[in-house]
Formats: sequence, C-alpha cells, structure tokens
Amino acid sequence: MTSIETNALPVLLTIRSEQHFEDMEPDSIELMTEGTLTLSGEGGLTLSYQESELTGLEGTTTTFEVRGPQVILSRTGSVNSQMVFEEGKQHTSLYETPFGELAIDIQTSRLRHSLTERGGLMDLRYSISVDHSVTGRNAFKIRVRRKHEARENG
Repeated sequence: MTSIETNALPVLLTIRSEQHFEDMEPDSIELMTEGTLTLSGEGGLTLSYQESELTGLEGTTTTFEVRGPQVILSRTGSVNSQMVFEEGKQHTSLYETPFGELAIDIQTSRLRHSLTERGGLMDLRYSISVDHSVTGRNAFKIRVRRKHEARENG
C-alpha cells in the first residue's frame, strides 16, 4: 500500500445529479456507491469513486477535490475532463468527448459543503455554456458517510 492509499478512508456516497435543459423535463439520477475520502493539507479533501453503467461512464474514475473556495471535478478513464467550480465565478474547462475536445464555461451559482473526515454534504449548482450559449443547468448533491469496518468482539 502506498502512503496515499493509507490515508484514504472508505465512505458510502449518495450522489444525486440533476440536469435541466430548456423545454425539457429535468433529468435526474441518484446512485449509491462506495468510494474513498482522503484528507489533504490545509483542510482540503478529495472524494473519489468509480462510475458505473448507470451513469454511462463505466470505466471512469470521478474525483471531487475540495480546495478552499474551489471544487475541482476530474474524470479519468473512458472519459477525461476537468471542471473547476467556484461560487460566483466562471471557469473554462476542456471536456473530452468521443468526437473531440470541447471548451466549456462553467458558471457556479452555488457551492456549499460541510465535508470533514466524518463525512458530510456537498451541494453544487452550475450552468454550462458552449460558445457563450447556456446549454443547461446542473446540480450535484452528495452525501458522504464513513463506512465502518466490522468490529471484532473480544
């Protein structure tokens, strides 16, 4: 085991993702999965989990890195992308698709979290623009709970 793995705490994640597109009903997915929570210096932390067939991103690792006022969402594997969220600010990110890379603008309207080594909640709301045209509004609500290992009696 590397030192990074020894700092990773097993957690259960409940992830609710919503996508709102104009003139369409919202599309939402809720899934529960196992992942890891890793504490980093200066109060930062990282949540990581494997995507599944349900999300259409099977073979992809998703990581939420909490760093001060920013959250960086990275996906590596069958899909590669990185998105930076910071409340009240816009960040441009590259999003890799099977058809090539796309520059997208992420405008974060809400970023709240109460995450600690014990778990907590993250609430993230943002819109995505392509060529300065908003393509949709999205939200993530993530509940993190520590996964307790079976305790031996005796």
